[in-house]
Amino acid sequence: MRLFWSLAVLVAITGTATAEDWPQWLGTKRDGVWRDTGLVEKFPKGGPKVAWKADVGVGYAGPAVANGKVFVLDLVPANDAKLPASGFAKGTRVPGKERVLCLDEKTGKKLWATDYPVEYTVSYAAGPRCTPTVDGDFVYTLGAMGDLKAVTVADGKVVWSKNFMKDYDAGLPVWGFAAHPLVDGDKLICLVGGTNDRLVVAFDKKTGKELWTSQSCQGDFGYCPPMIYEFGGKPQLIIWHARAVVGLEPNTGRQLWRVPFDSRAALTAPTPRKVGDDKLFITSFYNGSMLMRVGADKAEVVWKSKAKGETPDLTTDLSSIMATPVVVGDHIYGVCSYGQLRCIEANTGKRMWESMLATRGARTPAKIAENPEPDDKERWSLAFLIPHGDRYFLFNEQGDLIIAKLSPKGYEEIDRVHVIDPTNTMAGRGRLVVWMHPAFANKCVYVRNDKELICVSLAE
Repeated sequence: MRLFWSLAVLVAITGTATAEDWPQWLGTKRDGVWRDTGLVEKFPKGGPKVAWKADVGVGYAGPAVANGKVFVLDLVPANDAKLPASGFAKGTRVPGKERVLCLDEKTGKKLWATDYPVEYTVSYAAGPRCTPTVDGDFVYTLGAMGDLKAVTVADGKVVWSKNFMKDYDAGLPVWGFAAHPLVDGDKLICLVGGTNDRLVVAFDKKTGKELWTSQSCQGDFGYCPPMIYEFGGKPQLIIWHARAVVGLEPNTGRQLWRVPFDSRAALTAPTPRKVGDDKLFITSFYNGSMLMRVGADKAEVVWKSKAKGETPDLTTDLSSIMATPVVVGDHIYGVCSYGQLRCIEANTGKRMWESMLATRGARTPAKIAENPEPDDKERWSLAFLIPHGDRYFLFNEQGDLIIAKLSPKGYEEIDRVHVIDPTNTMAGRGRLVVWMHPAFANKCVYVRNDKELICVSLAE
């Protein structure tokens, strides 16, 4: 009888829909995969239910969801401040407050907020970029001007803080500090950009004490989040800066290997992805892609892009501006420079297909929409790809959430719904965009623009 009940409980557990938090950039495992079950196959008639809406300030930072709370970093401009109409505005100064905002996951009610003064002097001065990183009793945030904060999850009390420019002589990146911090054991690892071998810094996550520093990079150092993957039987900290990709020992910062890769304009934004057991893939807007074979203490180039530039006629494989590519078996899916969703062979870089459907929507002008080729006005068009089982959820810059299947044979759209209006004007040419990565947690999607953060239920 005892065995019978044990088996019954096991069946009940394995048959129950599962839910998971999204506590940092790209979720629990920092891989961008949504593992919840019990989700809709298609959107209900009239669209999915909006559980709640909450007012927020401006920003590109996506939310994090952990332990019944939602965290987001935003900018509240001063009363007399004026946001630039375009990301290309020169001499921009936007005074205000960056704010760590904590909401109740079920209701959207504000639980607490912690803010600090800031003056933006970056291009695209419309808010912070980094998703909060929630770990135990702490939440870590990094603002666009280099303000790193460790605050308590319970009430937002600041436990320790750093400013990368003041404390490490870091130069201000053109587009602000944007590399999402990484928790590894007792360490918080950041791309700081500091001088004198202080490009990468590991802090004690509870006290802010400096544990080690490593690497240097002259000029704008880039925007890529630190990642840890296992290669050659041991964990390696992957740092991609404007001059090279390097592998470091996570506990010491000691360099294991270095592969040169000059990134024009330091556009190292997309997260590097592991391919198979021993390869690493990167993609950049101007310079295209590179695949490396990585061992325990060395790395070599398998192939490197022959792209001559960022325009569609000059790209060859994948030239991503922001979105993290997805690796599935022998193929890689990602969004190229002008919004082309592409599939390429991982081991060769050969393009299998491309489609403009995922990055377009109701706001796409009819003359552009009827042409399968990208238009000049679609430069930087964006969609984030989130694998879920044998399908994908895609969130594009027009605020559409899409269910689709991707395979080496092509793009198959199953359903789409408009969930939030784009409000950001920085793309120029009158194009409104929402450039932020949603959180996918506990059968809901959490998405924000420059006015509100909304929770949309996708439970079946």
